[in-house]
Amino acid sequence: MTQKPETVSLYQFFQRFPNEEAARQYFEANRWNGEVSCPHCGSVSVAPVKNQKPMPYRCRDCRQHFSVRTGTVLAESRLPLHKWLMAIYMMTTARKGIPSTQMARELGITQKSAWFLAQRIRETWLAGSDNGSMGREVEVDETYIGGKEKNRHASKRQNLGRGAVGKTAVVGIRDENSQVRATPVGDTSAPTLKGFIKANVPQGASVVTDEFAAYRGLNRDGYTHMTVNHSAGEYVRHYCIHTNGIESFWALLKRGHYGIFHYMSPKHLHRYVNEFAFRQNTKDAGTMGFIEATVARMVGKRLTYKDLINA
Repeated sequence: MTQKPETVSLYQFFQRFPNEEAARQYFEANRWNGEVSCPHCGSVSVAPVKNQKPMPYRCRDCRQHFSVRTGTVLAESRLPLHKWLMAIYMMTTARKGIPSTQMARELGITQKSAWFLAQRIRETWLAGSDNGSMGREVEVDETYIGGKEKNRHASKRQNLGRGAVGKTAVVGIRDENSQVRATPVGDTSAPTLKGFIKANVPQGASVVTDEFAAYRGLNRDGYTHMTVNHSAGEYVRHYCIHTNGIESFWALLKRGHYGIFHYMSPKHLHRYVNEFAFRQNTKDAGTMGFIEATVARMVGKRLTYKDLINA
């Protein structure tokens, strides 16, 4: 019998991590597993600094000071580790995402700091998000994210008569294990969509799409291509040929877009899309499994505020 993933309530979370010291020990245990090593030179000849100034550890070999933040997305952040851990917990448990305004209230920081904090956590989820091939039975679909043309000011409307005007295209794949991989794309041409499939799906796999013309010819590319004709009201063929799985992912993403974030700029859209994909892909890991997967990806990641707003 499969064990149900552990769900940690807010009360239980604060029982486990009541203060900054508990949070520090948790981050150190996940990074070093009991044996502190220097992030500068890799040496394990490390001496603790009694007053923890300028940092808690000093390497005897390279003589540099460091902390669990060094060389991670936590580097040079003035926020306590306890607030970082709390922010990860909130983003873990909020299935449709959490707005920076709410995070700011919960953590007692400014909205600007909360937004930057959340974007740095999303940056960690990008690590390894496209590694390896997916399963051998996949659904592929595309959607569009952005404001509606009718809601724009008259001077900003493009008036091209298509529902996708002004929106950003997002292509996604979901396999038989409910794993999702999705990313914004510049267009929905055949080279773009097929290129995404070839980069993520092994040849010989079964690929189900709708009848969008850009997917034609996948059989010649080494895939078993099957389609459902949505325009004719067909959504399931032979009980198992459908794109309902990836479309349910789009539905959740859009509920987060319209109901929680209200706006996802094209510049940062890839982080939001990957956030929903990462949450989907770790749904069976439980609360602490999700947090551990996040902390494990922090090493080697760095995102400054200047880089974020100038991206």
